Parts: sequence; structure tokens; C-alpha cells
Amino acid sequence: MTSRSQRQRFECAVVSVVEKRLGALPVAAEFLRRLDVPGIVDEICPGGASAHLTHGQVIEALVANRLTSPAPLVRVGDWARTWAVEEVFGIEAGLLNDDRLARALDAIAPHLEKLAGTVGARAIAEFGIDTARLHWDMTSMSVHGAYPEQYPLVGYGHPKDRRVDLKQVQAGLAVSADGGIPVHARVFGGGAAEVSQVVGAMRDLSRLAGEQKFLMVADSKLVSYRNVAALLEAGVEFIAPVPAAQVKDEVYAALDLAQAQVVDWVPDRDAGKPADQREVYRVLEDVHTLAGPRKRDPVLRVRRILVYSTAHAKGQQAARANRLAKASAELDKLVAAAGGRHYKTREKIAARVGVIAARRRVVSCLRWHITEDETDGPHLHWHFDQEALDAEAAVDGWYALLAGIPHTKADPAQVLIHYKGQGTVERRYHDFKGPLAVSPVFVQHNHRVAALIQVICLALLVFCLVERQVRRALGPQQTMAGLYPDNRRVRPTGRMILYHLGELTLRVGTVTEPPMVQITRGVQLHLLELLGIEATRTRPPRPCTGDLRRTGPDARLPSYG
Repeated sequence: MTSRSQRQRFECAVVSVVEKRLGALPVAAEFLRRLDVPGIVDEICPGGASAHLTHGQVIEALVANRLTSPAPLVRVGDWARTWAVEEVFGIEAGLLNDDRLARALDAIAPHLEKLAGTVGARAIAEFGIDTARLHWDMTSMSVHGAYPEQYPLVGYGHPKDRRVDLKQVQAGLAVSADGGIPVHARVFGGGAAEVSQVVGAMRDLSRLAGEQKFLMVADSKLVSYRNVAALLEAGVEFIAPVPAAQVKDEVYAALDLAQAQVVDWVPDRDAGKPADQREVYRVLEDVHTLAGPRKRDPVLRVRRILVYSTAHAKGQQAARANRLAKASAELDKLVAAAGGRHYKTREKIAARVGVIAARRRVVSCLRWHITEDETDGPHLHWHFDQEALDAEAAVDGWYALLAGIPHTKADPAQVLIHYKGQGTVERRYHDFKGPLAVSPVFVQHNHRVAALIQVICLALLVFCLVERQVRRALGPQQTMAGLYPDNRRVRPTGRMILYHLGELTLRVGTVTEPPMVQITRGVQLHLLELLGIEATRTRPPRPCTGDLRRTGPDARLPSYG
């Protein structure tokens, strides 16, 4: 016979409620379903299905992990146990062990290019992304550890973070002007030269766009004879800044600013400023020539847009003033020390002047000489050449863009506006390395590094699609309140959306109660509505109906079956 205390303990166990972190898992699941990431992975890697999980399910879980709780690739099973992974994705936490994750990465590693292209094409079709203008750029990630395999990835190169002591791996993104969506991503070796990847990227994007013509916007690494010739031959339109070394200062000094066209465009950062405090752009146009490496190579002539920016000019003026001030202080100090214990000879003084001039970048304008007398020893005399400084100031604010696009499609002002969208890809790299935590990378083999980077690129794709959908659902202004404590209206970013949804919890259902999502703030419900997400949809289906509720005082919210 069961005692009363035993019955009470049993009843408590039956009605006890287990809570798990839900966060943005339902959002990730819905977007991954629309992208068909598990299905695409399983189709590309059909032989990797196990009795419990397919490779596609594992990759799906890894993407969700990056979106909700990014961390080095360790203890993913612990994450799945504390988060509602089983309820949302139907994956038992114990199955996501290190060995299973490694086998999934091993399986997709030989097929990364096909995986990226297929998912990118699916995203374009499913979400109606406009690919008329695509921004291409590359970035690097430093990697700790030794990677001895002969897999052409992790190696030394020219890292963006200047950690030349570390090996690196690189990633290239093609981001649409429509919503900043990374429709294509590729992983490159640490030693791959960025200038050598442009043609390959162009071909990838051509296959992705199909018959649709697109404009490729990139950085100055695009501007080489080989790249420009390939783009012109393929009929791909492009815009990129001309490397500074290819345009002499005399070209800019000869320009008449009064003849330049004022561009009717205001940067977002200046939108709230008075008109007299906003950055102003002016443009002129001429022709840029590129000579081939061989004498028989034809000379390429391409449109060149000469751009003047008031903010760029002010920045150069301030930087020059700073360089001159620091150089002056160091030179005056050397004047006082000349003839003393450390600078007794002409040679030592001259060597120090050379160091100062090079470090402060004043070689072109610094004029100096050393005199000697029998009593006091050597003396340093110096000044800055005002004519040289005036010549530098005459070219402040100018830079050039190469435009392989007909004038009928884009006048000089429109070329500049198209190029200014390049900041979108830079922002996506910030998301790539920030909210999605691309580093540190803790895997043991080169091919797993590449596969993990590609998984993070998939997470970035979902991240950007979420941001785009919320903004489009908000209407033309694309702003909403509730994201910040002061309730000001702002454009929601992917980071802020996932931050607010990250606080959602799930009360796991029992025999007496259905599962229930707990929403503590109205902004969470608003975001779910904008995304069209039914947060209580679970996989596999449960026999009872879930409830979407809020724990606050105004709890009149709809229920979803």
C-alpha cells in the first residue's frame, strides 16, 4: 500500500514544471526550414545518415547554436539540454556529442562550395532577394594551434588584425544590396591573395544570378589588369576604388572643384544633422587606363569617377596636423639633445631624424641640416616646407572609383551611391565576428575549420534574413520602439532582435499542462508577430496544444494551436 507521503511526492513529480531556455530557437527553426538546410545537406551528403541523426540535422543544430548561444565548439550537448532543442528540433541532447559533430563537419567539408551555392540560390528564390547589386569582400580570422594536414586552408598570410604571428583562415562574402543578405560565402586559405579571388567570386556570382545581370561592388583588390579584363570579357558590371598608387597626386591637384557635380545623397550618420554639418560629396569623371603585364596586351580604358568628400578632407587635414605636431615635438627634443651624451656626432643625429621622419610620415615636407662648431659640437636645424604642405593639402578629400558600368545605367553620382553600399558587407563581417562569435576556433583539422566557418556563414545568412524580414514588416520607415529603455524608435538590427528574443523560456508540458512559452515583455511578442512565428510549434508534434502567454499584468494574448 502506498503511503500518503509517497503519494504526495508522486503528485508533485507529476505536476512539476521544467523550464528551458527557448530564446530564438523557433525563429531559427522556421528560417532553416524555409532554406531547407537539413534537406540540402542530406542531399549533398547522402551517405552520412546514422540511425539517430542525419548530417543535415546536426548542421541545423549547429547553426541554431551559433544564433542563440555562440561559443567554441565544445559542450554543444550541454547547450541542447538547457535549451529547448528537443522540443523545437526534435533532437535529443545526448546525440549532439563531440564525435557526432566532428563526423558531420567531416561530411560537408568536401562539398562546401556546392552547399553555399545551393543554400544561397534557395534563399534568393524563397525570400525574393534582389541580386541586381552584390557587394563582395574578404576578411581573415586568426587561428591558434597547429594544423598539419595538407588541406589548403589554415596558414600564414596578411591578417586584418595584424597578428602575423598566427595562422589564419579567410572567408569571402557576397552581400545583396537588398537587406544586406550574404547570398554567397566561400572559405579560403590563410595565404590566399585577395586580389586573386575576384575572378572566382565573379564566376560564382554569375552562376548564382543565372540570367539576371548584376553589378559587382568590391574593394580596391578588384582593380588589377587580370581582374578588370576578366570582368569586361564576361560582361559583368563592376565598381571598385582605384588603389591610391595608381592615381598620382598631380591628377587630383589639377581638378577644378567648382566644376564637380554635387551628389544628392546624405549618409545615414548625418541624417539628423543640420545641412551645414553634413558631409558633402562632389564628383567628376574621366578615363582610367590599365596596361597589361605584356607588351602585346591591349590597354584597358575604363570610366573613372573622381570623388571629393568634405569629411574625407577634414580627416586628412586633422591627421596631417597630428603628424606634424608629433614630429615637431620629437624634433625639438632632438635639437635640445644634439651635442649631448646620446647625440654627440652628426651621424647619430641624422639617423634619429630619419627615424622620426619615417615614423611620422613627414619625409616629403621635412627640411633639415646639421651645423658644427668647435665648442658646442653639432646642431640640428629643421623646418617644414610650406610648398610641400600646400601640395599635400591640394589633394585632400579626393579619391577615385573605377566604374565598369555604362553611363546610361549610372551617372557619376549614382556610381558613388552604389559604392557607398559597400559598408553593408563590412557590417556583416562585424556580425560574423561579433554576435556569431567566429573565434576562437577549437577544432583539430583543417577541413573541420573550413566546415565550421561555412556553418557560421549559414548562421549569418539566417541572422540577416531575420533582420530583413522584421524591417520589411515594419513598413517604409523600418523603425520600432521598445528595443531600448528610453523607448526611442530605431531600426532593429539582427543583434537586438536576437537579444530580446533570447530571454524567452519554455515551460515544458506535463500530463496535466500543455507546454507554454513565457513572454515577459511586449517587444518579444511584437517581434514574433513581425516574423510570423508561432513560438509553440514543436517537433515532433505533441498530443496537447501549446499556449503562448505573457506573465505580465496585460495578459490578453492569443493562443496558438
